[in-house]
Amino acid sequence: MARNAPEGTGPMHVPFGHIVANTKWRGSKLLQGMQGKIKIVFEDGLTPVDFYVSSRSCILYVTEADLVAGNGYRKRLVQVRNSSNLQGIVIVEKTQMSEQYFSAIQKFTVLDLGMVLLPVTSQMEASCLIIQLVQEQTKEPSKNPFLSKKRTLMPELSLLRTVQQIPGVGKVKAPLLLQKFPSLQQLSNASIRELEPVVGQAVAQHIHAFFTQPR
Repeated sequence: MARNAPEGTGPMHVPFGHIVANTKWRGSKLLQGMQGKIKIVFEDGLTPVDFYVSSRSCILYVTEADLVAGNGYRKRLVQVRNSSNLQGIVIVEKTQMSEQYFSAIQKFTVLDLGMVLLPVTSQMEASCLIIQLVQEQTKEPSKNPFLSKKRTLMPELSLLRTVQQIPGVGKVKAPLLLQKFPSLQQLSNASIRELEPVVGQAVAQHIHAFFTQPR
């Protein structure tokens, strides 16, 4: 049903309402949470991609163990980012054990690579998120925030969740920031003075530090 992508970074035919999964995830809690809700097709040779949710949208999943082990995950992210054929979404397990490493992958993914990063606390939470991503693919393109003709335009929901993870921002302030600064580039270039009217002085300093401190 699905066709292998060249070197794992090319377009993949994904049947309507399905997800194409790397065989390494067979039997995992992540896949168990999706069973019965979406149809799963397993494929060998998807590396560096873990899942395809559409022909040009893929997911790279970074586990707690991946984060603790070091920066080995970066090569996979860079491979997908350098592919002109794919829009990659990075899902990261942010747990008590991996939290100390989260800031590094967040800054590398969002700031250095300009990719979408979505944190989850468990594989079951990730299952729900991936199901949502697949279901969004079934919507009409004009109504689907996850589909975009422009590679540089990040999905609205993914962008919102990315901004929520900036220290001090959270669910309340993120939408306010995106009304004023509708892209990560604009937000990263904003001065403390420009940020203060939206989120206050303390949070403005947190945001400015997040984007300007050495990584």
